[in-house]
Amino acid sequence: MTRAVEIVINGEKVGAQVDDRLSLADFIRGQGLTGTHVGCEHGVCGACTILLNGAPARSCITLAAAADGYEVETVEGYRDDPVMALLRKCFTENHALQCGYCTPGMLATAYDIVQRLQAPDRRRIRLELGGNLCRCTGYVGIVNAIAQVIAELGGPATPA
Repeated sequence: MTRAVEIVINGEKVGAQVDDRLSLADFIRGQGLTGTHVGCEHGVCGACTILLNGAPARSCITLAAAADGYEVETVEGYRDDPVMALLRKCFTENHALQCGYCTPGMLATAYDIVQRLQAPDRRRIRLELGGNLCRCTGYVGIVNAIAQVIAELGGPATPA
């Protein structure tokens, strides 16, 4: 069965007829936005994490039909967002990219951490990243990058 959906992706309204079982990840990728990676397809690895109405969500287990009327932000978006620009800079400086497969999901999660939490320490950053897997084991660089962003934004990134 199909249904009409209207989803705002990276600030642009996208309307389409979708199968009830189509994942949001496949819908997004079908729009030519291939930065949203699909890994496990069970919501475990975090590679497909996007921001759905401002909160991190696993797009591989979210149905496109369930996102009707929602706003989605993917790694291709963030429209000149200064926090995301700083995250990208710090990810590069701290070698938090490695193979890059987990990076879009890590960036979405990192953005949420920086925006939502008041000066988390490194232990809390690691805890918050627990749902995002890096096959290259680049966690040290990722945690360092997020801690650097927090420090540059004025919050202490204390050791733990």
